[in-house]
Amino acid sequence: MKLPPTVQGCFLARENRFRVRVEVDGHPLPAHLPNSGRLTELLTPGRPCHLVPHPEPRRRTPLDLLLVEYAGVLVSVDARLPGPLFAEVVEAGRIPPFSGFTRLEREVRCGESRLDFRLDGPQGPLWVETKSVTLVEGGVALFPDAPTLRGQRHLRQLTVQAAKGERAAVVFVVQRPDAEVFAPHVQADPAFAAALAEAARAGVEVHAFRCDVSLTEIRIATPIPVSLP
Repeated sequence: MKLPPTVQGCFLARENRFRVRVEVDGHPLPAHLPNSGRLTELLTPGRPCHLVPHPEPRRRTPLDLLLVEYAGVLVSVDARLPGPLFAEVVEAGRIPPFSGFTRLEREVRCGESRLDFRLDGPQGPLWVETKSVTLVEGGVALFPDAPTLRGQRHLRQLTVQAAKGERAAVVFVVQRPDAEVFAPHVQADPAFAAALAEAARAGVEVHAFRCDVSLTEIRIATPIPVSLP
């Protein structure tokens, strides 16, 4: 996926869940943060960052925070990207577990939830929920970094679909290149970790992929192992 042109800035502070303050060319400016996670290790004062300008007069923030420089790598903090990134590689046939499908439908109602994708093909439907991962500690990608009731609900719905005999999968997209393995963040959300383990036992597929990230492009690169409690 090609990224839009960015300007370099310096992170100053997080003002609320979706709004941060940055400095660009010596001027403090508000910016939209497209991520509700805590991002504690990434959003520290003085952190170099890269922002997408949005000069529309009706916007309250003239910038979107897109990339953060951390420990020598670029990390994408835009939680809206995993879905489009997943769709890109599925449509290109680049991921074997998700190849052979002839139809991809986004944002599909399923039971009491809305899941990211339904794939259809000769082998039947496959329900998919994607999750954005930005936290990596010692090579281990961790999700979530804060309790997520919504994430638990998605896992329960995927478990229901698997119990019906349909394929169901959760895909963790690690938006940085330095992860070697994925694991649920038990300390941050033990209930999500338990729900993920239960879903896997019920037949829900659990996949994780790390991304290559540059100033001009982000793409799903390679699968990484999944370690469940």
